[in-house]
Amino acid sequence: MFITLEGIEGSGKTTQIRTIGQWMTAAGRDCLTTREPGGTPIGGQIRSVLLHPDNGDLAPAAELLLYVADRVQHLETVVRPALAAGRVVVCDRYFDATMVYQGYARGLDREMIRRLHQLACKALMPDLTLLLDLDPEAGLARAWRRIRTDALHAQESRFEKERLAFHQRVRAGYLDLARREPQRFAIIDAAGDRHTVGAQIEAALEAHFEGNASSQRPNGK
Repeated sequence: MFITLEGIEGSGKTTQIRTIGQWMTAAGRDCLTTREPGGTPIGGQIRSVLLHPDNGDLAPAAELLLYVADRVQHLETVVRPALAAGRVVVCDRYFDATMVYQGYARGLDREMIRRLHQLACKALMPDLTLLLDLDPEAGLARAWRRIRTDALHAQESRFEKERLAFHQRVRAGYLDLARREPQRFAIIDAAGDRHTVGAQIEAALEAHFEGNASSQRPNGK
């Protein structure tokens, strides 16, 4: 099973993916947690280009292709082998982030982005996407508090430096994708503390796994 976390900067994905990993382990499920970009050694190098604040003049199309390159390497060396081995894979960002950031927010053609995903990634999509939804101003305030106190995050702050309108388009894009695919998305209110948000995520996971188990029983019983 392939599960992804999505959301704007400061929505709490990094914190919650750790919680999900612990929940999966406690439930007896073999779980791999990973991220994009940077889920492989090569991807880590790509991540440093994509997120470094000095690279503000990176062309949108070049940005897109770097994300696709990272994803191909990640899928081939991490995600697909884990899925083939029967593991649950939980990934911090995936294709929806590309569609939203480079499509809705940057203005690149969304159908072209979909075709790239089909060609390069064989159109692999998650079974469940947890969208941590948060007002962009609140998310950016959280993100900048972290950047000011953490040198590593300061080196990955290129998107945080975008204007508020950019992040508003990102959020609107995510909500539009969730509206179009309600069977795949679970929208999580990310405004609360980590325990409140974590409880919502656990409920969504329990509902998904129970629904999946029911569908596999004879006559759905």
